[in-house]
Amino acid sequence: MMDILGGAAAAAPESDLIKDVSEATFMQDVVEASMKVPVIVDFWAPWCGPCKTLGPALEAAVIKAKGAVTMAKVNVDENQGIAGQLQIQSIPTVYAFWQGQPVDGFQGALPPSEIDTFVGRVVEAGGGQADGGLGDALEAAEEMLGEGAVSDAAQTFSAILGEDPNNAAAFAGVARCHIAQDDLDQAEAVLNGAPAEISDAPEIEAVRAQIELARQAENAGPVAELRAAVEANPSDHQARFDLAQALHAADDAEAAVAELLELFRRDREWNEGAAKAQLFTIFDALKPEDPVVLNGRRKLSSLIFA
Repeated sequence: MMDILGGAAAAAPESDLIKDVSEATFMQDVVEASMKVPVIVDFWAPWCGPCKTLGPALEAAVIKAKGAVTMAKVNVDENQGIAGQLQIQSIPTVYAFWQGQPVDGFQGALPPSEIDTFVGRVVEAGGGQADGGLGDALEAAEEMLGEGAVSDAAQTFSAILGEDPNNAAAFAGVARCHIAQDDLDQAEAVLNGAPAEISDAPEIEAVRAQIELARQAENAGPVAELRAAVEANPSDHQARFDLAQALHAADDAEAAVAELLELFRRDREWNEGAAKAQLFTIFDALKPEDPVVLNGRRKLSSLIFA
């Protein structure tokens, strides 16, 4: 079997890792860029004393992560619209964006050790590895699973866990191997046995999403009848939500996302934000690079920040 302790990827140029961002480029350099790599956004101003300390420390930590995260610097004096949309009330304020959404952040200056911890947490949220140690093995296991070599994939994921028992991506991989064998109960049992340190990791949540959608499919209604109900009354939010579930159960994730986006556009607060929650469940269950995910997250972000 391949060496699972492959070396880290070459570091990206610093000019690609740290950018000054304006309102005109925020969507491209933060929201869209975060679809692939987490983006840490530093909201600062020239007159802010703590910003002068925090900014360079953040830059150093981002550079040290060697491309696993990037950084956007937003001058709030020159970009008050973005600051207002994100309800920035004091500076320095730092947000981490992943796949179009803020996922972490803090206000005020932090000591260097806490900054490193924050950046490491953001890297892990994006599915990366701060030490760059086991990425090649994870990639190989994913390829095996994608090609249907479930047994080989399970062995590779298990070998990674032998090196790093708390590797969330590998732990989730084992559970996904059970899903590939149509054993949802065993997949769920694997997740329930996850170490507490990784029980809420994005990779684990992704498998939970896959299981949840599979359970929903068992009770999904007929697509034709639900579509007719929506066409007869476009304001019937429950019918549209049920139609989205039925479409996903019929393996039409793109159409399901479209219906949920329309529901979110019409009433984002309906049923305690059910449309947004269901969108995230579908996005989590798919691969991050899936066009349905990329396009869906982009459209959702556009609605949120409109």
